[in-house]
Amino acid sequence: MAIRKQFLKAAAPDPELVELIKKRKSKPVTDEELRRQRLSFAFGNAMNAEGVTKESVQTASDRIRLRA
Repeated sequence: MAIRKQFLKAAAPDPELVELIKKRKSKPVTDEELRRQRLSFAFGNAMNAEGVTKESVQTASDRIRLRA
């Protein structure tokens, strides 16, 4: 496999992105944000499955509760 020049050295970080990451690190994740992330992850993994929609993932999530 050929070595691509763009991957020989690390790219300079985007200062705006670095600043946003710093700000976000100090803010805790809310339950609602975590819930939306889980739904997005589940939908993304089932995207090619027939009949799976965002709404069906939402409905399944509302019905299924995990116990700690």
